[in-house]
Amino acid sequence: QVQLVESGGGLVQAGGSLRLSCAASGLTFRRYVMGWFRQAPGKERGFVAAINWGASRTYYADSVKGRFTISRDNAKNTVYLQMNSLKPEDTAVYYCGADRGGSSWYNSGEYDYWGQGTQVTVSS
Repeated sequence: QVQLVESGGGLVQAGGSLRLSCAASGLTFRRYVMGWFRQAPGKERGFVAAINWGASRTYYADSVKGRFTISRDNAKNTVYLQMNSLKPEDTAVYYCGADRGGSSWYNSGEYDYWGQGTQVTVSS
């Protein structure tokens, strides 16, 4: 059974940092594009960042460029999201997803598997 488990969320002041982790099991991790999405109350799940299987290509939403960094460790079956200079508008539940194929990394509908999410709250 495929499982994606996020961790690392919490409460942080504006300007602070958090690192999210997503541990995968039940799939051949290195074959998947891995992505991070977030969903705030009353809003649609939106794209944050994605990384391909070889970590040679990354893609970021404009709202997080220069602040967030996605990375992966295939030996540990884990993808990370380093979040710096956090803003209150970053507050959301953050989800990791795994995409076996397709080219639209920014589209949540392309992803085959999802984690349960981890809450990130940024106070002002």
